[in-house]
Amino acid sequence: MSIDLTDAAVVAVKEAMKGEELSEKDIYLRVGVSPGGCSGLSYVLAFEKEMRDGDALVEKEGLRMLVDGESVPFLTGTIIDYASGPYEEGFVFRNPNATEGGCECGNSCSC
Repeated sequence: MSIDLTDAAVVAVKEAMKGEELSEKDIYLRVGVSPGGCSGLSYVLAFEKEMRDGDALVEKEGLRMLVDGESVPFLTGTIIDYASGPYEEGFVFRNPNATEGGCECGNSCSC
């Protein structure tokens, strides 16, 4: 599975871990998606202590990322960046699988 973090994202994750007094050796960064209804997919970032069955493991500069099996098809090829500027601050997902205006709720609707 290919998912990548930019250098800025790696620094931001490591700073967050340090702020919560978490060790890269003991903690994983969980990256995933959850259905967001008609607004598309919502991205999930969380720290976890254990792998789950079906997780894909990706490592970058000492960070260990977990992606659950259901999220893999949605996140393959994604680049996670961290933006910090006057108009935005936070993680940015550049996902080649995301579609503009696409409905991910799985229901037919006439919105």
